[in-house]
Parts: sequence; structure tokens; C-alpha cells
Amino acid sequence: MAVGRPYVNVGFWSTVAIESGQEDGDVNRAIEDEVGRLGGHKSLYSDAYYDEPTFDRLYGGADYRPVKKRYDPRGRLPTLYEKAVRRR
Repeated sequence: MAVGRPYVNVGFWSTVAIESGQEDGDVNRAIEDEVGRLGGHKSLYSDAYYDEPTFDRLYGGADYRPVKKRYDPRGRLPTLYEKAVRRR
């Protein structure tokens, strides 16, 4: 986040029916795509479907990896990506 730049956090809590021909997660993927198109990114309180490079770019992967390596050198704990996207 940048100092002096305004941010908006919008949330909604509900479910939508899965339309014929769609799969669970399609609506969340569409939200991720649209929020990204608008220059933002989705909070991680709900399911996330980002690919790993996109997730790293949005959520500080380059800064996270050295910290993870230092404090969890044997990889005993899951990464943020594994927890948020792969549900581990």
C-alpha cells in the first residue's frame, strides 16, 4: 500500500447459484479478474483462485520468501499461497 493513496475495501457475504455449465469458483474468479482490471486485488477472507505468479505479485511474494526461508527453513508450515489458494 502506498502512503497518500486512497483505498476502498468492499465486502459482500452471500452465495450465488452455480449456473448450468459453470463450476464452483467461477464467480470468485470473475471477481478477481474484474478487481485486477480495476487495479486492485481481492482480500483473502474468501476462496482465492489466483495462479502463483499473480498471487506473489499481489501479496508480496518476493518479500515473503526470504522471511519464510529464514523462520521456517525446513518448510514445516505451509506458505501463504498454499493456505489461501490451495487450502492446505
